[in-house]
Amino acid sequence: MAKPQIRHLAIMTVDPEKLAKFYEQVFEMERIPRAGAGGSKAIYMTDGYITLALLHNRADGRPSGLNHFGFHVADQDEISERLSKAGVAAPAKRPADRAFAETRAHDPDGNNFDLSVRGYDG
Repeated sequence: MAKPQIRHLAIMTVDPEKLAKFYEQVFEMERIPRAGAGGSKAIYMTDGYITLALLHNRADGRPSGLNHFGFHVADQDEISERLSKAGVAAPAKRPADRAFAETRAHDPDGNNFDLSVRGYDG
């Protein structure tokens, strides 16, 4: 099996548009055209290697910052077996309106990560 690779990061922010402009201007990242599911204000960007999701932070008092990261994997079943051996819950299927990742899991500290066979390129 090919080595899993981090290809996706998600940041919670109160102003996705402002943060998107920052990443465009400073790091020359480009937006990935994508309609927001259910009126989402999320903006997806890429540097040609990693996809960055800027997610609207709607929860009062919830801190902004890293929300989750995503691995591009060759085989969901193999990773699920590895997670089980590590004593972590099996990945859960993502809702149908989540375009990038097929499943989500967490590490022993509770950090969320997505798993995608399709990849994060849009």
